[in-house]
Amino acid sequence: MSQKHLKEAFVSNLNGTSLLEISLGLSLAPLCLLCRGLLLILYYLHYGKPLSSRKYSLLLDFLVLVSPLVFSCTVLSPIIFFMPSIIAAFCAGIFSKIYSQRKPETRAPFRQIVQEFQKTYLDPEYIPAITVFRVYVNVLTSISILAVDFPQYPRRYAKAETYGTGVMDLGVGAYIFGNALVCPEVRQKSYVTQPKFSNLARQFFSVWPLIFLGVGRLLSVKSIEYHEHTSEYGVHWNFFFTLAFVRLAASLLLAIFPKNKSWIIAINLAVLYQLILNTTSLKMFILHGSNGRDSRVGFLNANREGLLSLFGYLAIYMASVQVGLCLLKRRNSVKGWIEAARFLLLAALVLFLFLHVSQAHADPVSRRMANLSYCIWVLAHCLTFFTWFVVTDLALVFTKLLVKGSGVPCCWNVIKPPNTGTKHGTEAVPMGKEGKLAHICLISAINKNQLLFFLLANVMTGTVNILIDTIHSKTAFALSILHLYMFFNCLIMYILHAKNIVLKFW
Repeated sequence: MSQKHLKEAFVSNLNGTSLLEISLGLSLAPLCLLCRGLLLILYYLHYGKPLSSRKYSLLLDFLVLVSPLVFSCTVLSPIIFFMPSIIAAFCAGIFSKIYSQRKPETRAPFRQIVQEFQKTYLDPEYIPAITVFRVYVNVLTSISILAVDFPQYPRRYAKAETYGTGVMDLGVGAYIFGNALVCPEVRQKSYVTQPKFSNLARQFFSVWPLIFLGVGRLLSVKSIEYHEHTSEYGVHWNFFFTLAFVRLAASLLLAIFPKNKSWIIAINLAVLYQLILNTTSLKMFILHGSNGRDSRVGFLNANREGLLSLFGYLAIYMASVQVGLCLLKRRNSVKGWIEAARFLLLAALVLFLFLHVSQAHADPVSRRMANLSYCIWVLAHCLTFFTWFVVTDLALVFTKLLVKGSGVPCCWNVIKPPNTGTKHGTEAVPMGKEGKLAHICLISAINKNQLLFFLLANVMTGTVNILIDTIHSKTAFALSILHLYMFFNCLIMYILHAKNIVLKFW
């Protein structure tokens, strides 16, 4: 068997893992974020100033925010069920140290601190959880697309062939979810006043980089005979094309229907698509081709997975638009965000219940078809993942109240409450150095050039696979390569951010 066919077989015919393991694995990123924030607050408590060294801040961010995720999906995967408890215990230890070593002038009874915390007002113009969610989806995706080619990456985490819930299956849907949260229809204030179809034309123009990247990936993969998992999207299709066409279709639907009714469109799309799968021969066509023998003759046969899964991904996108509209409602208090977190968790629980019903009576989860169960599964996990980031941010706000003057990059800014003499009641209180710290934050750096980060990760993945026999790599070598790969990608983003360079041409 050639190296190309060997690598294709290595990522094929897999069945995924359990919902519980994925849920526990997703809790690691928020816990790492909490750990980084607590360490920065502890540093401020000891030295009376924020960590200002760019070199050490990058090293801290990489070692705490990225490296644990590389280990957790490779050598530590056998103990993944214990990892959240270990990191949570470490965070609890840091918090205990902060609480016991507060300066005398900042000390107050715990009950009073809790009361002040509940009354705290937060900057309504910036929701850090959205930024962190999108960045971490990028980071986790970047780790997985290279790690999956090494034997240290568990096969159960890779994409399932037909039915199943692999970690990488979730990553595809989470990317769609994250893009919809910040789409122009959600965040653009002028969208209401401008003609809808002028915004639609702008959206058609804005997807050209995705089309260009899709064509570039297609040509490069075919020209060097790079290994492909054909049943993932098809012969010619790839995820860049899916992102582009889903965004175009969503923009068209949102130009016709009210955007606050996007959840209705999402339900209709997903349910109708599932009904067609169950009542016609469409499912057999997707799985086995028009001749029942996995034919790839003709464009539709060759790319049936990529083309027909667009309906499911579009349903996810439309539902995520509704989530984005809900999140961007002005909530300027801790109490308001605690209530929002409860609502999001309740919504996720309801979706998990629907998922159980859908898998029992409709179809198991299938990323290949992007069926109803897949749509529900992605939305449930994404809502849970996002809620954990909201809770993490609230925990860091609470800790910052214990140490007056401390700051954490990409964390909520505390603002003055309304009716305190400010013009709009939203002036930031000078409690920390968030504004100055932003330039030394790895999350901010990746956020500024997310598409470039994803593209660079794809290019580096291809380069590593061409130069190295990943399948037969030893553990130490594999971990070294994965860390160097991620550090290089992060370093490039960090340098661009430090120089205030945003590579965006549309």
